Amino acid sequence: MTQAAVETASVAQGTEEYLSFEVGGQRYAVAIASVREIRGWTEPSSMPDAEPCIMGVINLRGEILPLMDLAAKLGLATPEINERSVIIVVEIGENTIGMLVDSVSNIIAPPEEEIKEPPEGAKTGEDNYVAALTLVEENIVRILDLGALF
Repeated sequence: MTQAAVETASVAQGTEEYLSFEVGGQRYAVAIASVREIRGWTEPSSMPDAEPCIMGVINLRGEILPLMDLAAKLGLATPEINERSVIIVVEIGENTIGMLVDSVSNIIAPPEEEIKEPPEGAKTGEDNYVAALTLVEENIVRILDLGALF
């Protein structure tokens, strides 16, 4: 089956596509519709008094964007920045932000019936950034709620 046929079949089944990536040794995903672009590492300019997870700001073709260390925001150990480190630029409503991740994996389109809510016992506090869970190749992928994250 060609890639176009796979995409057409997934849309026909009503499945949503997600960009999957790694952060702190864990697999996460965001709705592909919210991804504006994926770019290599860019050193940010620091911003005084920013949240601890905000690394600073970057220039994206004349637009100044905040750069978030997603690992820090999720309470994970911040890995060393290397050649695989990537910035995923996402749009949430009127806001655009860059998220530093360890690496980008691929685009996934799990069937709706395979997307599950996190178990009640796994939800903690007000900072519940994981909207859903799914399995991809026997690995748990956490689908992030960008609205809650920002």
